[in-house]
Amino acid sequence: MTVTLATFMEVLDSSIANVALPHIAGGLGATQDEATWVLTAYLVANAIILPAGAYMTGFIGRKKFYMICVALFGISSAMCGFAPTLPILVLCRVLQGIGGGGLAPSEQAILADTFPPEKRGQAFAMYGLAVVCAPAIGPTLGGYITDNFDWRWIFFLNVPICILSLFLTSRIVEDPPWVEKQVKESQKGGIKLDLLGFGLLGLTFGSLEFILDKGQEDDWFSSHLILFFTVTMVVAFIVMIWWELKQLRDGHRPILNLTLFTRRQFAISFMLMFVLGFSLYGTTILIPQFVQTLMGYTAELAGKVLSPAGFMMMAMMPVVGFLSGKVDPRKLIAYGFVMLTASLIYMTNLNLGLSYGQLVIMRMFQASGLAFLFIPINTIAYVGVKQSESNDVSGLTNLARNIGGSCGTAFMATMLTRRTAAHESTMTRNLQSGNPGFVSQVTQMAGAYKVGNGAGVKGGPMGGASQGAIHAAQASIYNQMHRQAAVLSYVDIIRDLSIFCACMIPLLFFIPRPPKHVQAGH
Repeated sequence: MTVTLATFMEVLDSSIANVALPHIAGGLGATQDEATWVLTAYLVANAIILPAGAYMTGFIGRKKFYMICVALFGISSAMCGFAPTLPILVLCRVLQGIGGGGLAPSEQAILADTFPPEKRGQAFAMYGLAVVCAPAIGPTLGGYITDNFDWRWIFFLNVPICILSLFLTSRIVEDPPWVEKQVKESQKGGIKLDLLGFGLLGLTFGSLEFILDKGQEDDWFSSHLILFFTVTMVVAFIVMIWWELKQLRDGHRPILNLTLFTRRQFAISFMLMFVLGFSLYGTTILIPQFVQTLMGYTAELAGKVLSPAGFMMMAMMPVVGFLSGKVDPRKLIAYGFVMLTASLIYMTNLNLGLSYGQLVIMRMFQASGLAFLFIPINTIAYVGVKQSESNDVSGLTNLARNIGGSCGTAFMATMLTRRTAAHESTMTRNLQSGNPGFVSQVTQMAGAYKVGNGAGVKGGPMGGASQGAIHAAQASIYNQMHRQAAVLSYVDIIRDLSIFCACMIPLLFFIPRPPKHVQAGH
């Protein structure tokens, strides 16, 4: 409960700010595009610190590092609430991202070391509630706060939770003996931080987050800025891999433990967690955007479409936690991906005539599959891992989920724009004066409009309707066409996601059967 509290707060904060962006932009005198840096700054800082968290705990201890991250998150949240200008708010969000990025790896490592393997599934079930439910209720809560109070309260909300988390952590959480031993050894040999590795890590994932966030906005590689960051990311990534392997050969502790990828279980778990993040965050943004832009839902009502799915996962998580100690986790993951794929295929029935209840059922069907993925994937990732490597596993699996979420969001934004344009282009071919069906439709609709002085256009292609009525009818048809093209593009995205998820099922055959109730490292 102690570590889940901070997790819930951190994941909630990453989604709660989404619906408040227009209010933040208006309150600080910034444009909507400029306000998106509030989200980008957090994601970039978060991505950089996630894999580095395990490295830092080896020098100052896990409990101390965790409490520093909670304190930094709380202080920077208060600073965000008081920020007078957008640049100061962005700087505070960077600090908040650093604090938030250090939480998840420490928390999962604490759970992995505190509970024996047979009870680890139930522990991850409690932790998983926070990870999957916070994004679901975030938009609703964010919409309610910004509509009824002030956007600054979405940041002030974190402060009392941070204080409670610090108190509970200081009383309940303790470092295991091997962590204390590792810290003493590090301090005896003098603290030698891998500054070059950290810099390369920051360049790689910072550039990646920038590309994913701004790519569609700047038309991807037609932008010199995006091209520059892409080259920077590739070069930094290659140099980082070379440097980290050199650190290993020289007997130094690398900032990224790449040896974990030599284990088949971990490498496949990393890929599965990436897809989980891709699907979870992609659809968490897709559904509210669909109902707000095309069906006229408010931000709060759009959030309520997602919230029942959050409660569905809350009900399913303890069941999955219990089963993970009894059933082969590969079977649970297979069931999860089959259900997720089936739910996405069912979601391809998306249309503008759906009721609120039908939308909720669609999302709840999807949530029933997601619940069977998070815990078993984490369970497999820790199989055969030494205790000293549990922090590294936590950092990398959380990084996979976050980068997957960023890629899912970028994929959705890009596909939505391009597929809508493609469908519009196809439909426009039929909106010609030579098409009898189009002419008939305009004529019928023009009769319903009383535009102009009633003077008809004698002998015109549209009969005797006024020119104003004809223009109004054509505008109405174009608006309908645009909405239908957008619906078709959403269906295309969901279909692609279903194929992506289905492709993960064969990977499970390559995971060795995990032994029952083995201790980490055995």
